[in-house]
Amino acid sequence: MAQELPLTAGAPSQLRASPPSRTTVLVIAKEPVPGRVKTRLTPPYSPTEAARLAEAALHDTLCTVARTPAGRRVLVLEGRPGPWLPAGFEVVPQGRGGLDERIASAFEQCDGPALLIGMDTPQVTPGLLAQSTGPHAWDECDACFGPAADGGFWALGFRRPRPDLVRGVPMSTSRTGEMQRHRLAEAGLTVRELPVLRDVDTAADAEQIAAHCDGSFAAVHAGLSRAVAP
Repeated sequence: MAQELPLTAGAPSQLRASPPSRTTVLVIAKEPVPGRVKTRLTPPYSPTEAARLAEAALHDTLCTVARTPAGRRVLVLEGRPGPWLPAGFEVVPQGRGGLDERIASAFEQCDGPALLIGMDTPQVTPGLLAQSTGPHAWDECDACFGPAADGGFWALGFRRPRPDLVRGVPMSTSRTGEMQRHRLAEAGLTVRELPVLRDVDTAADAEQIAAHCDGSFAAVHAGLSRAVAP
């Protein structure tokens, strides 16, 4: 966004634009179809209700990315896009194989700095993402890493994409984040550490996250929680 700089005495009036972001932001996600997403939310939620929460989380995440400085915004999707997708995104299909292969494949589509996040942290903010997408974000680091409270990770980024450092990391375990972080260190990369965030996996997770965020997820959670309350 252009910023007007203070004028010095005798200097001509001029506007100087901030350097544009060079970073591609990748959001890896599933189409929020009942029975295929957020199955650990059932019970207490029905498959349809769990899918509504997933859709709200995805929508909020995409809207946050839309407000974040980025060179490109790419949704890496399993399934088909729906009305929850805001404008300004490229949509590409996920690759084949396990999650490590699909993440690696997403990074292979980038030829410059790239940050990948999932759809499970609707509490993420533009300010938090901008640490890894701003015009000077990669001046002093090779990678960024955002651990998740369940032992995984919610964010992973590279100044120069390194798909080889993702392939083979066991996913969806309590040590996934630890092992992925070790891969970065073992490769000699300078890593920017991002804050720990909680994923929406269980009903308890959803309750805690909804209490600390605004937007669609908090609103949908409030309505559904009233419906399932004893």
